[in-house]
This record gives sequence, C-alpha cells and structure tokens, in this order.
Amino acid sequence: MVDYCAFGWILAAVLGLAIALSFFVSPRRNRRGGADSTPRSEGVRSSSTTNGECRSVDGDADVIIVGAGVAGSALAHTLGKDGRLVHVIERDLTEPDRIVGELLQPGGYLKLIELGLQDCVEEIDAQKVYGYALFKDGKNTQLSYPLEKFQSDVSGRSFHNGRFIQRMREKAASLPNVRLEQGTVTSLLEEKGTIKGVQYKSKNGEEKTAYAPLTIVCDGCFSNLRRSLCKPMVDVPSCFVGLVLENCQLPFANHGHVVLGDPSPILFYPISSTEIRCLVDVPGQKIPSISNGEMEKYLKTIVAPQVPPQIHDAFIAAIDKGNIRTMPNRSMPAAPQPTPGALLMGDAFNMRHPLTGGGMTVALSDIVVLRNLLKPLKDLNDAPTLCKYLESFYTLRKPVASTINTLAGALYKVFCASPDQARKEMRQACFDYLSLGGIFSNGPVSLLSGLNPRPLSLVLHFFAVAIYGVGRLLLPFPSPKGIWIGARLVYSASGIIFPIIKAEGVRQMFFPATVPAYYRSPPVHKSIA
Repeated sequence: MVDYCAFGWILAAVLGLAIALSFFVSPRRNRRGGADSTPRSEGVRSSSTTNGECRSVDGDADVIIVGAGVAGSALAHTLGKDGRLVHVIERDLTEPDRIVGELLQPGGYLKLIELGLQDCVEEIDAQKVYGYALFKDGKNTQLSYPLEKFQSDVSGRSFHNGRFIQRMREKAASLPNVRLEQGTVTSLLEEKGTIKGVQYKSKNGEEKTAYAPLTIVCDGCFSNLRRSLCKPMVDVPSCFVGLVLENCQLPFANHGHVVLGDPSPILFYPISSTEIRCLVDVPGQKIPSISNGEMEKYLKTIVAPQVPPQIHDAFIAAIDKGNIRTMPNRSMPAAPQPTPGALLMGDAFNMRHPLTGGGMTVALSDIVVLRNLLKPLKDLNDAPTLCKYLESFYTLRKPVASTINTLAGALYKVFCASPDQARKEMRQACFDYLSLGGIFSNGPVSLLSGLNPRPLSLVLHFFAVAIYGVGRLLLPFPSPKGIWIGARLVYSASGIIFPIIKAEGVRQMFFPATVPAYYRSPPVHKSIA
C-alpha cells in the first residue's frame, strides 16, 4: 500500500512539474494610467466609533476602506495601528447574522496573532477546534491539526460570525485615527484613470464624497464595486442550507465534522458552547423551496438518514424549529486590474468554496502582506508609483491564497457524489488515503489549515491520492476494467485540479520569484537637507 503511495509521490511530482512548465506563461496585466498625485481632502474629520457612537479627531484620511466585515475591520485596525488615518464606510454597523464565516483555521489564527487581534475571539463563546472528523458509508476517521510545534493556545476557532466582526469593529474603532461610519458607497471617484475616493450615502441619506490617496474595497461577496477594479468570473457551484443544532454533542468534541454524503458534503462544527452549526451543501443554484415545505422534506428524507446517529434527533429538531437559511457558495479567482489609487481585498477580490473554511485565513494573510508592503511608505499620494509597487501584493499573496483556493475547489469536487465510477473511486481513495494517518493525513490537513501553504505539496498529495486509488484498482491482480477505470481516475483528477491551478495562475502560484513584481521594493524618496 505504502509502495504505491511512494510511487504516486514520484509520479505526481513529475506530472505536476510538467504541467506547470507547460503553463509557464506570464499573465497579461492591464495597467491604467493616472495622475501624478491624489489631492487629500480638506476639512475631513476622522473619528472612532463604538456601537455607532462617533468621537471626532481632526485630520485627513490616508486610506478609505469600503466595508467593515472581517477583512475591512482587521485592515482598518492594522493600518490605524501603523499610524495611518483611516476612514471606514460600512453599509450596516449592526451585528451581522450569517451562516458562513464561522470557522477560522489555525493558520488564520496565527495571522490574527501577528496582527494583534487574537483577543477578538475572546468573550464571544468561541470554541477551539483541533481538527476534523470524516464520515463515509458508516465509517469515520479523525484528522487532527499538526499543532505540536505551536504554543498551546494555537488551534482553530469557531464562533458566531457577527460576534467576531463586532469585536473587530470595536478594536478598530478604539484607535483615535480610525473613523468608522455607517453609509453606502455608491461609486468610486475616478479622474484620469486614478481613483480619488468614493461617493456614498450617509446613514441619513445625505450624498457625500470622501477623498484619500488609497481606497481599499472590502465590501464582500456581493460587492457592487469590484467591476470597476477587476474582471470578475463568479461561479456558483452550490448553495449552503444552514441550521443550528442546540444542546447536543458532536461525536468528536472540538472537531469539525464532514459527512461525505449524497449528493454532496454535510458539515457540522460548534459555534458556541451550546450550538452546532450544520451546513448542508446542495449542488447547483436551484434549491428546494423553504416556503412550500420542499426544503423540510428534502432535509428529512434525503439528508437526515446520512447524519451521524449521535446528532440525528437534534438535526430533526432544528428542522422542525423552522429557522432554515440559505447562502449561495461563490467561487471567484483573483483577476486584478491594477488601478492607481485603489485596491481590492477580501471576498470582493477573491472567493473559494467555503467547504474548507479558508476565506478568513486568506483575508488575514493578505492583510499581513499588505501591511508589510505599506509600512515603509510614508507618502501614499503618488498614485501611479504606488499602484506599480502594489502589483507585488498580487504576487506575494499567491502561495497562501492559491493553495487554499485550489484545495477548496478540488476537495469539493472530489467529495461530491458522482455516478461516474472513476469519480467514485477517487472519492473512496481520498477517504482511505486520509485514514492512513501519519504524513498521509498530516500533509493534507496542514494544507487545509493554512499551516503549510505550499502549492507543490498540494499537487503532490492530490496526485498521490489518485495513484493510491489506481493501486487499489490494480491489486491483487490488474484487470482490463481496473486499468481502464484507473486511467480515467487519473484523467478525472487532472480535469479537477489543473483548471483551478490555471485560473489561479501557474507562474504566480509555483514560481512567484520569476515575476518581476516579486522583487519590487518601496519607492525611495530622498530627503532634502
């Protein structure tokens, strides 16, 4: 068994390198020209807010942030802590109520520590998460995060998304140079190709404008501004149906649970000391209607028999309670169009299937990259130079973001049920491969958790699973049918992962150091003696 896996590693390395080299092409970058500088607004007053109450602080804005979700709030605190004057405009400052964005992987928690925001998961009844449990056809396997090299507090965290965001907002608003305002941004202000600021409606409906040398758009998956800054290619592969199970215990405490169900995965994880979040994936964009009872029937007849028996009754009780919610799952590769004076971040910029809970980890990692890039810059007013310099952001973020994005897309496709025999074998091979333990589980879990975001390691493990599946088909003796299904399995695996890698950008993903922007350093402004 292990011999086949070792052979798989070697073959996968050769296949991965060959494909990567075949796609070794520099992506085209569209650069929009702009003015030499961005005038700072006059008479702008910055303020901090707590629970919507503002306190004024004199000064101009260095950065406008559109949106105060996870990305916007964390970014506002980070830039504010570095001395930037930040103006955040958020459509709704009340506590969000969402069914996604509730699981932060250990890699994301490490980024939270790096940004000084780890206390935002305190006092919200957040639960520590130490790994996953996989269920398939009555069997299960436990996959633990490889946390041995980290301090005891490092783990995943699961929580109510709204509570976490409110803590982040309060943290950002506690800084005197951060102004948090409720308003709806309607458009970006552009002059000769350079973004100068935003136009927005205040809470009371008053039309306003705000100006800053840099505008960062973080207005989430439903962004109405991203088309001004990129060419979005949004895919909606499925929808999540969300429930909250109360007063029950998961089979594996402090673990996320993934049921490889039919037609697609079912997720369970704690979001408080008394609540379990359940997310039922429904493929496609058309889902059973909640209003006419079709959804309740679907959940009770199709999904409930596949739920672990320990939580079956709680699952039925949650359905009967009636608080069923839905959320489309979006996937969108990062396709930036570098624009002087503006930058996209968060789900407005890049999305992946939420199966692996990697969205917040990507966003926090991006903020660390951007913070390190902006730190040496004292003046943000030279928009074209800043834009050219910030192109390195799109390259430096790739190893982490593309690994998590690719894994999310590939795992979702592998975990979905399929009538195709080759896909069935791939799904079973993945479950059995992870059940082997040791490097066979630690490697993939370290990728999923954001602790080891290495694209090449991802490709090696993915094809090791495929070759392991082929080995199962050829033992104890090869048969024509087994050889044919095995060939189709490898072909199917290639058809899953390579289009995702191509969309992410092969050169930036595997060879970022060959992209000129990788070495671009901050512009140096000589002081006049």
